[in-house]
Amino acid sequence: MKPITKEVYLKWYEDMQFWRKFEDKLAALYIQQKVRGFLHLYNGQEAVLAGALHAMDLSKDKMITAYRNHVQPIGMGVDPKAVMAELLGKATGTSKGLGGSMHIFSKEHGFYGGHGIVGAQIPVGAGMAFADKYFETGGVTLTYFGDGAARQGSLHEAFNMAMNWKLPVVFICENNGYAMGTSVERTANHTDIWKLGLGYEMPCGPVDGMNPIKVAEAMHEAMERARRGEGPTFLEMKTYRYRGHSMSDAQHYRTKEEVEEYKKIDPITQVLDIIKKEGYATDAEIEAIDQRVVDLVAECEKFAEESPFPDLSVMYDVVYDQKDYPFLPHKL
Repeated sequence: MKPITKEVYLKWYEDMQFWRKFEDKLAALYIQQKVRGFLHLYNGQEAVLAGALHAMDLSKDKMITAYRNHVQPIGMGVDPKAVMAELLGKATGTSKGLGGSMHIFSKEHGFYGGHGIVGAQIPVGAGMAFADKYFETGGVTLTYFGDGAARQGSLHEAFNMAMNWKLPVVFICENNGYAMGTSVERTANHTDIWKLGLGYEMPCGPVDGMNPIKVAEAMHEAMERARRGEGPTFLEMKTYRYRGHSMSDAQHYRTKEEVEEYKKIDPITQVLDIIKKEGYATDAEIEAIDQRVVDLVAECEKFAEESPFPDLSVMYDVVYDQKDYPFLPHKL
């Protein structure tokens, strides 16, 4: 695995801090009704992404996930201004303002969504891995889903086929404890979701999803196995979301005290503690990082606010195309 150096820790801190503040701003814009529909935030789960990115080769690896999907494309290289513009429904967004919060997408940067149907991305991720194997690209697909989606039948179909064909895919359950609002303990007679892989003799196991180091180590091992042609791995990232399932979630299923307990192992704080302990940055340098984060979030907001909404005619361009039907001229 690539060494976890001073530079890595500093990048992790700045990236995770930016992802957190970026989504905090989205929450504020949602309250102002500038972000419409649903909004599912990643606060607390940042270590899962930070660790994975350290293990990935962004020139050929891909990622697909569910609807908690705003910061992943940013981590993979998508312009955060375009992501915020998409959330505000603006023409400068990643999908010209037509996808919105749950459907961020960038083929250029290997990020394939953003899927609103629970579990829908699991077989799609396996299919992407099949393409990598067929065309011998050497790439690995990271397929993310939540603990609620682990109960979908499509997961078992995808697991079976992925093992049968030894596909280069890593299945990752981001277990944040409550799915939409129901505790894992109430959805099945077992709580170790990773054990679902045992039925397919798939390498599997639990990972501390609040620690980017542990995530990076587990992801590296799984991805190297896939690159060697040995097939998939299933990892259960035990993590926690500090906000509700979506912005409309009243969170009656858990206590504020529980949330505060998990904040004691906040991934950002864990990384910052190491930076301070090892003397990787002075207080002034940390403050400078924090200021860069604040400035970039403000830049993203300004860009999104000032961008135009898409022309109504664009809707026809993306849903209807027929060569012998000249009445709807296309612009895209």
